[in-house]
Amino acid sequence: MEQNEKMTLVVLSGDLDKVMASYIIATGAAAAGMDVVMFFTFWGLKAIQRGNLTGKSLFGRMLGAMNRGGLNAIGPSRLNMGGMGRWMFKLMMKQKGVTQLPELQQAAIDLGVKLMPCQMSMDVMEIDCDDLIAEAMEPVGVATMLEHARESKIQFFI
Repeated sequence: MEQNEKMTLVVLSGDLDKVMASYIIATGAAAAGMDVVMFFTFWGLKAIQRGNLTGKSLFGRMLGAMNRGGLNAIGPSRLNMGGMGRWMFKLMMKQKGVTQLPELQQAAIDLGVKLMPCQMSMDVMEIDCDDLIAEAMEPVGVATMLEHARESKIQFFI
C-alpha cells in the first residue's frame, strides 16, 4: 500500500443521515485498507459524544440541553418531526437490514478509523474530553487535521 492511501473526513453535521454517510464512507475506506481520519467539528461532535449534558456557563448548559449529543439523540436533517423522524428512520433501517449507527461507529473503531475531535469547537461549545466516547483521540486543532488531509488522496466535508 502506498503512503498516501489516506482519507480525511471533516464531519461538521450532527444530523443522522450525514453522520451515517460519514461512518459508511469511513468504514468502507478503512476496510479497503486506507488510513482514515474523521475530524469532528461543531455539530459533528454530537456523533462522538456520550450523550450526557454538557456546559459550565449558562449558555453552555443551555446549548448542552437543547443539543444533546450521542448517537441515540441525533435526528435526520429533514422530517425529524420532534423526534418522530428519528424513530421512523431507525425502524425503517432495521426493517431493511441496514446497519445501525452504533454498530457502524463500532465497526469504524474496530477498523482503526481515527476519531479526532476539534479542540476549538469543544471550547466554544463547552464540551470536555470526559463528554466524548473513550475511543475519541485527544482534541486537536485544524493544523493537525490539515496535515493528514494534505497527505490524503481523498477528502470529504460532510
